[in-house]
Amino acid sequence: MPTILVIDDNPSVATALEVLFSLHDIGTLRAETPQEGLARLQRHEVDLVIQDMNFHADTTSGEEGIALFQQIRAQHPDLPVILLTAWTHLESALELVRAGAADYLAKPWDDRKLMATVNNLLELAVAHRELSRERAGERQRRAALLRDHDLRGLVFDDPASETTLSLACQVARSDIPVLITGPNGAGKEKYAEILHANSHVRNGPFVALNCGALPADLIEAELFGAEAGAYTGANKAREGKFETADGGTLFLDEIGTLPLAGQVKLLRVLETGRFERLGGNRERRVSVRIVSATNADLAAQIADGRFREDLFYRLNGIELRLPPLAQRPRDILPLARHFLPAGKHLGEDAERALLRHGWPGNVRELRNTMQRAALLARADQISAGDLALQTAPGTPPSVAGSDEPDRAAIEAALDRHGGVLAQAAAELGLSRQALYRRLDRLGIRRE
Repeated sequence: MPTILVIDDNPSVATALEVLFSLHDIGTLRAETPQEGLARLQRHEVDLVIQDMNFHADTTSGEEGIALFQQIRAQHPDLPVILLTAWTHLESALELVRAGAADYLAKPWDDRKLMATVNNLLELAVAHRELSRERAGERQRRAALLRDHDLRGLVFDDPASETTLSLACQVARSDIPVLITGPNGAGKEKYAEILHANSHVRNGPFVALNCGALPADLIEAELFGAEAGAYTGANKAREGKFETADGGTLFLDEIGTLPLAGQVKLLRVLETGRFERLGGNRERRVSVRIVSATNADLAAQIADGRFREDLFYRLNGIELRLPPLAQRPRDILPLARHFLPAGKHLGEDAERALLRHGWPGNVRELRNTMQRAALLARADQISAGDLALQTAPGTPPSVAGSDEPDRAAIEAALDRHGGVLAQAAAELGLSRQALYRRLDRLGIRRE
């Protein structure tokens, strides 16, 4: 049950409000002086305050109400406050509304108007409290991740990233192969490093091979090594990535590009731990943790005969799915700030532009954008113009997704409805609670 604190020196006012609120399943606390009201706020969880502007019979200036409001604001900055005022100090109430009070009501009040205001504010207050609890839980979980694991400097703030990271840390200590999937530039190699850094082979080498960056006829030699004379230009024997990674982790990026012949040999190594160098006949044995990654649809490649199904199941002991940057919008600004050199910072228009952009190139595109902006910006503050963002045709805004309004749509709706949340939410097809969450997530100020 939500709770309202009524601070008024007139007991009949508090009684009338208490009766009215009880009819709507709202609890009421009472205080007759500012000091008593502030003390109750310290002892009880309150969702809304309704306060008088004067507390002595011979006082009409409203100064007591102003002082009380300022104290409440200082101690509880997010707590909504409704002012009860007489026409003689209406101007003071308007000043406080401009300073952050939720609303003002003239005595005697209209019950329907009061309840409409109260219900709106209580819904927002409850949503804010739930969101605050969620954020507190996030902070606790992230503190535990930082305390218990080596995150290799990963910068993140979005719950989607936290979910993926938690799973990575959970499976890191096992020997099971991990397949990291996600679009190009999403950070697959960073997660491979995190898996290695928290594994039981973390003191061994971490070796990465981009299977898509080599000609098909050289991939086997890169993986398994080659004896002298095994191919043109092989003047001396060389060890492959498996030997280099012995006792550690081998990260195979773009595994979907591995030729079928290489897939057969890789499957054998995964099953037996044994292989021969290209052009050799001596069997070698290694102990390597395999982490692979792809942005390809391996199921489609299996159906087309381009990827072995048995190898897929061998690699895919656990799948880590990295969402594109557009689906984890709370990561955008922390990453952007991380990529800026010391002394450079983002302007508000740049932040809005970053959040509106679709980021088809994901984290890699964001890093390049910030490095370019820092180089070309003439001032220490990065502006939207410095970013020079170009949206590819058909790219959705990063914060929007396919089923929720983006920042621009929300701001436009609020502007059309004079900042009235209920009306803006109705236009956007959201509940007021859902709109409140988006305002908080996107950092949109509520006037």
